[in-house]
Amino acid sequence: MKALFRTLTVSAALIMAAPSFAAENGTQEEASAMVKKAVAYLKANGKDKTLAEVSNNKGQFVDRDLYISVYDMNGNVLAHGTNAKLIGKDVSALKDADGKEFIKDILGKAKAAGKGTSDYKWPNPTTKEIQAKTVYFEKANDMVFSSGYYKK
Repeated sequence: MKALFRTLTVSAALIMAAPSFAAENGTQEEASAMVKKAVAYLKANGKDKTLAEVSNNKGQFVDRDLYISVYDMNGNVLAHGTNAKLIGKDVSALKDADGKEFIKDILGKAKAAGKGTSDYKWPNPTTKEIQAKTVYFEKANDMVFSSGYYKK
């Protein structure tokens, strides 16, 4: 009986700990919801206000390891939630840790389908470790809004 009680206690502790661990990292659903929210913000507030809000690293488009990046159709960064130094830079030839030109992949898919996903490896802004990442993106007004979640 004591062994059963101990097993149930440990199981309960693990179950209770799981949501707090998961809450530290953004999810696929949260990343796509953030992109949709940013596109809706664009429609309601216009380009200038949207790009400024996306670039505010304490604003509504940065949440834990989730953030929005906005590119023009040539691969220039128009706004970035965690790295303001990238704004105005052409990142079209940027490669991930494995050499994948992921911005070209994102822009190609955005031109063809208007929205989609891309997988690549990138530094997690909260852990600074290179991790597998899936980004969800949508094209709006000749810009591409993207947000991705990191996979453990």
